Amino acid sequence: MSRLTWNKGIEKVEPHLVKILTPSGTGTGFLCFYNEAKTLCGIATAAHVVDKANYWKEPIRIRNYKNSNELFLKEDDRIIFSNRKLDTAVVIIKNVGIELPSNTISIISEGRHRKVGDDIGWVGFPSVSPENLCFFNGRVSYWSENNRAYLVDGVAINGVSGGPAFYTTAKGIIVVGSVSAYLPNVVGSTPGLSMITDVQHYLQVIKEIKDFEEAKKKAPTPAEIIDKPEKGTEKTNIWFKHLTFFI
Repeated sequence: MSRLTWNKGIEKVEPHLVKILTPSGTGTGFLCFYNEAKTLCGIATAAHVVDKANYWKEPIRIRNYKNSNELFLKEDDRIIFSNRKLDTAVVIIKNVGIELPSNTISIISEGRHRKVGDDIGWVGFPSVSPENLCFFNGRVSYWSENNRAYLVDGVAINGVSGGPAFYTTAKGIIVVGSVSAYLPNVVGSTPGLSMITDVQHYLQVIKEIKDFEEAKKKAPTPAEIIDKPEKGTEKTNIWFKHLTFFI
């Protein structure tokens, strides 16, 4: 059986998408988690989309793409699990008012990844057309086991950060990561590469969180994330010396 076309894959992912708005900019996110009682849900995105707002205790808006329902989240209304090394974050919120699908989309199994030459697609809300969901795709150029990240021969634009990167199967889609950055070619005028980071952090949060109070106890404080970054963040390889983030 052949895999779904990209347009059918986009139809599968659309209901799970949200736009994230902060006082500093916008990004993209997607539903990645429900606790067993479905009283909580988790929105996956890029860390750089939400870290500044989290650090300065600023509000965050999360807008459901399909029905335009919107949550205005003050500091006490959300819990953010952020991993700056992977540039990934999960925003834990109470499952009230936003009306996301009852089931999450599939995420690739821990430890697995797409291979060089495989197709990946991603979606988000680019600054050039911020109210419209746009689709991008490319082939995996390189997989870095050390950084748990892909370099992909495709375009990413401001506002797409945090958007899900996925591939299609015969039955649906599988998310393999989220958009982190675009690495421009600094020599000449040819395009660069997009960077897609792995789902490792998302899977870890999904396994650990059961309720809101537990999440509060386990989540790092904003100061721990910004002022005392995760060990190894400062040593991440040369890719990160050329990052162009999309907040």
